[in-house]
Amino acid sequence: MKSSDLPQLRSAPHDRLVFLPLGGTGEIGMNLNVYGYQGKFLIVDMGVTFGDETIPGVDVVMPDHLFLEEQADNLLGIVITHAHEDHIGALAYLWPDLRCPVYCSPFAAAFLETKLKEERLDGDVPVHVVQQGGRVTLGPFEIEFVPVTHSIPEANMLAIRTDLGTIVHTGDWKIDPEPVVGRFMDLDRLRAIGNEGVLACISDSTNVLNPGHSGSEGAVRESLINVIGQYKGRIAVSCFASNVARLDSLIHAARKNGREVCLVGRSLWRIVDVCHQVGLLENCGRLLEAEQAADLPDSRVMYICTGSQGEARAALARIAWGSHPYVKLGKGDVCLFSSRVIPGNEKSIFKLQNQLVLNGVEVVTDREKFIHVSGHPAKEEVAELYGLLRPKMVVPVHGEARHLQEHADFALTLGAEDALVIADGEVVELAPHGPRVVATANIGRLTIEGERIVPLDSPVLRDRKKMTINGSAVVTLVLDHGGRVLGEPLVTTHGLLVPETEDGEEVDLGGLVQDAVERMDRRARGSDDDVREVVRRVIRRVFHNDQGRKPVTDVHLVRL
Repeated sequence: MKSSDLPQLRSAPHDRLVFLPLGGTGEIGMNLNVYGYQGKFLIVDMGVTFGDETIPGVDVVMPDHLFLEEQADNLLGIVITHAHEDHIGALAYLWPDLRCPVYCSPFAAAFLETKLKEERLDGDVPVHVVQQGGRVTLGPFEIEFVPVTHSIPEANMLAIRTDLGTIVHTGDWKIDPEPVVGRFMDLDRLRAIGNEGVLACISDSTNVLNPGHSGSEGAVRESLINVIGQYKGRIAVSCFASNVARLDSLIHAARKNGREVCLVGRSLWRIVDVCHQVGLLENCGRLLEAEQAADLPDSRVMYICTGSQGEARAALARIAWGSHPYVKLGKGDVCLFSSRVIPGNEKSIFKLQNQLVLNGVEVVTDREKFIHVSGHPAKEEVAELYGLLRPKMVVPVHGEARHLQEHADFALTLGAEDALVIADGEVVELAPHGPRVVATANIGRLTIEGERIVPLDSPVLRDRKKMTINGSAVVTLVLDHGGRVLGEPLVTTHGLLVPETEDGEEVDLGGLVQDAVERMDRRARGSDDDVREVVRRVIRRVFHNDQGRKPVTDVHLVRL
């Protein structure tokens, strides 16, 4: 059955246990998941993704929460698996419309506090801290926080128990024998949960296409010590600010090689502050601001920078294009990209790396040196998890379509009875008759415009995108009340080359507009809307014939 043929979910079912992704399924990022049972809803994670060059002026993208807003009276709470932006970043923006309690680990709570302060919500949101290994009961759901390893401290799988069965929501995870920071993955506890019986596993698919094991952070630390020791000039390393284990490894490797550590980027300082609040990175020593490191010898400094994904406003981009006031990189220097390429960011990352190379900087990625491991499980780890849990059914999430399908096929070979590939907005009945898609919910995407949250398909954003691609034109036209043109119309263009005549002179756009208006029926010239439409067509036709573009055209019509 097609999704379009299914009914809309209007409320939480009473006698069925359902799962609904509103973001993060069929894509990587923007995770927002919902469980429904006995007339109530439980939310797991509330994340963002980031804009790119296809959406001009948009930095943050979030799932549309209209469905949850309509169910605000039936929301039990928001449970956060870990503090990555794609799992927690939307909470501060969307919470005012939902106003339900939040449950998370101490690290995630400290990280969230900084986000809430930025949105002037500190003190408003009821945040309940749950220790790893702890439990909380919300309505018909009992949730256990099971420690797992990931590229951020205090990541958790959730064992969600109901009287219809236990669901394991994996969040982001990997099996790392040397995680460097944080607790080891509690394999014994997961084995015990598997022995109790697991109805369904809602599971991370990010790296399921990769064979073998994702690798250990401890091994990366040892490699970084060696790699950093190979260079004599200035070293910059870009990584995800939230990868606290990598941050710790880089600081350790710098110290081993006699280098001072300078943090460049606001989010790095923010994450360090959060770490100190919960007792992490206590032995990292002195960390310098960029201004403090400016006079250090080249061989004595290592910069850790934000911007590994090519973000235009991040520290590394400003360094590459020469606009950073204190950090300069050039011939004899090296930049290490100790991170992965998130799908969709390839163009911006390669543009950044090329600019660094043009500046004389040696660029090193994980293709050339062992300087990165993923925080997500490869196939060998997925197989080990399913060996512990032995889930009856698997619903892959956190991946694009090819990841989800590969994951589902792989789960069946590991003993799962059912594996269902779904998309955002599809409601899956897990019990008593599942897995099967039984309904849909409205989905969409939102972004921040100043102080407002607006849909990504709003007219203002559509026009902005059109103007970026097709340019724009503004026509000022003065008519009398009888429709006679008073003076030559003024046409101003942006992002367009004005067409030329066969003699090489610019086309008289104002004259074309005047001729078109004067050819209109006298009665039609009395209608402002009709005049504006004729003028728009003239301008768009000229540029479409000459350049294949249809500019966004505004007509300022004045009648005297």
